[in-house]
Amino acid sequence: MIAADALRRNTVPCKAGGPRTARLLYSRPRLAQPMNKPKKDAHKSDPQITDNRRAYHDYFIEERLDAGLVLQGWEVKSLRAGKVQLRDCYVLLKDGEAFLLGCLITPLQTASTHIQPDAQRTRKLLLHASEIAHLIGAVERKGYSAIALSLYWKNGRAKCQIGLAKGKKQHDKRDTEKDRDWQRDKQRLLRHR
Repeated sequence: MIAADALRRNTVPCKAGGPRTARLLYSRPRLAQPMNKPKKDAHKSDPQITDNRRAYHDYFIEERLDAGLVLQGWEVKSLRAGKVQLRDCYVLLKDGEAFLLGCLITPLQTASTHIQPDAQRTRKLLLHASEIAHLIGAVERKGYSAIALSLYWKNGRAKCQIGLAKGKKQHDKRDTEKDRDWQRDKQRLLRHR
């Protein structure tokens, strides 16, 4: 009788507990997750750490390259907290290597006491030899400037976007500002139609 009831309910009685404890012969269907449940890693969804808006104001950006960064542990924690500035940051090419100068990474208050964090230390950029040769050729021969445009996360690693840029004159900055104002006014007029 117990076996007939168990089969009818798609269960088999367990030996230890008798007929009251039974295990299922089939798997139960999973319930759908609620739509409004936030993702576990919602803070990691935005890969952008910071960008250098001043660079877009002061330079014409001709070309972009992506480079890795050599960082210390406290610097990674500060980047995750968003404590970084790229305002006066540029790339120095020396002895076939690229370095990031002027990048301010503010140490957190919880940094270890056995290290002395240097907020504006020179950080090495990781690039292929062909990319470094291309940068050297553009900077030394063609008169471009190599500047840091943004910092972002890619597969858990911090990356720096480098731009080859030409400096803007004052009248170029005024023209850019005038064009931006006209685009804003045009969108406003089209929206009120």
